[in-house]
Amino acid sequence: MQKPIAIAAILAFAFSAPAGELIVKGSDTMLNLTQRLAEAFSASRPDITVSITGGGSGVGINALTNRECHIANASRKIKSKEISVARSNSVNPVELTIAMDALSVIVNASNPVSRLTIQQLGAIYRGEITNWKQLGGPDRRIVLYGRQPNSGTYVFFREEVVKGEYATVMRQMNGNAQIVEGVKADAGAIGYVGLGYIKDVDGFKPVAIARTGADEYVSPTETEKVYAGRYPLTRPLYQYTNGKPRGDVRALIEFELSPAGQKIAEEEGFLPVTSEYVERNNSALR
Repeated sequence: MQKPIAIAAILAFAFSAPAGELIVKGSDTMLNLTQRLAEAFSASRPDITVSITGGGSGVGINALTNRECHIANASRKIKSKEISVARSNSVNPVELTIAMDALSVIVNASNPVSRLTIQQLGAIYRGEITNWKQLGGPDRRIVLYGRQPNSGTYVFFREEVVKGEYATVMRQMNGNAQIVEGVKADAGAIGYVGLGYIKDVDGFKPVAIARTGADEYVSPTETEKVYAGRYPLTRPLYQYTNGKPRGDVRALIEFELSPAGQKIAEEEGFLPVTSEYVERNNSALR
């Protein structure tokens, strides 16, 4: 006789996941971070295996909506349309923040341009500024590197910086590491990557950013200023679950938010969750 399957388990997840395995999908920006977190968590909880894949924030949110994962990683906030689609599938996305990111704009190490405003960045990525000499740099064509549309970073940068459509000449890369490699190899390149990807600067450099020319230019490497909210491209890194996290899912998230988990976030080049998001997390977990 077959053993009865717990009704609660059916309601929570309608996909085939072995007992003791958690499935996490989504943001490539968060991939290395969550892999490190999962390894440390599994060391203390060997009864639980955590499988993590990337593909972009949109991929993760779609997987959660379709009950194909326990947790969706997202480097952008879930859209209202995505919430509606999820709820139509009896999925209730609950938002938690596991770290803070300072989205970093990088250029080739040989480029003398070291600071840009948000307005200049927008004009660059819309294709309105096309040569570095327009920004006080060398007479060299600007080569745009960015992410693909299913990336949360692509969406965040478009909404916060481009404020329009990306230039069609932008090279769409599958992940942060590919952007870094592209910028290192191309003297005219510019790209944007998560803070954790500029830990070991070699062949490229982050530029300081200001909202306007009258404001303070802040580098993403100036941790205290970033944490104080003075860097214009600071953003939370989210995880979404189907309903309030429980059981093994909650155990993983509580580890990520613990002092040990937040220390790993810092070691990976990101920042710990600010007090504002700590309170939001506490509300979501109550």
